[in-house]
Amino acid sequence: MMEKFLNDEQDPKAVEKVYLRLTDLLTTGEEIIYIAVQKKPLVNLLPDCIAITNKRVLFFTPANLGLSIKFVDFVWKDIVDVHTKEEIIGAIFSVRTTNGAEMGVDYLPKVQARKLYQYSQERKEAEREARRLRELEEKRAQSGSVQFETPSQPVAATVVHAAPVVEQPAPVAPPPAPVETSKPDELTEKLKKLKVLFENGLISQEEYNAKKLDLLSDF
Repeated sequence: MMEKFLNDEQDPKAVEKVYLRLTDLLTTGEEIIYIAVQKKPLVNLLPDCIAITNKRVLFFTPANLGLSIKFVDFVWKDIVDVHTKEEIIGAIFSVRTTNGAEMGVDYLPKVQARKLYQYSQERKEAEREARRLRELEEKRAQSGSVQFETPSQPVAATVVHAAPVVEQPAPVAPPPAPVETSKPDELTEKLKKLKVLFENGLISQEEYNAKKLDLLSDF
């Protein structure tokens, strides 16, 4: 499995250390997409590494003379920008988060920096689409609640005005209102249960999006 991350002349020893550490850090449904390794021009004994998964970006820095590795990670939904800058020797890859934090690694082989940028843009696009679906879900839920509440008001008003004329107000009680208002509650409960399954890692992002669209289209 590790060999597929050595296609762009990455340092095998550095990739092996990061890969072994990553396997202990991955959450349910998380997959490694790419690993890039720093290549300093003179001494490159303890290079920094960057790993990209379908859920986050991880920066690895050797510590204790290479005996251990420290890491910092950022989930995609918190990343607002990724940037790469090619220089005479190597390239710099960096990310910026919603709270203004920045993290980067220099002296990356240019081909690896380009791959990092490419995969990062793909993941950011996927996150934007997920955010769009969430916003659409919220808008549809809000509009659905308004549609169900509106018909109940004129029915109640008809009962009030009809009572003095017919003098039989009891039989005119509007039964449809509780039946109609149960639908938004049912949809909301199903969406909440689906979100819990996704957050607990029981279903993938793709399964979550597909099931969510099915629920919204049914209502």
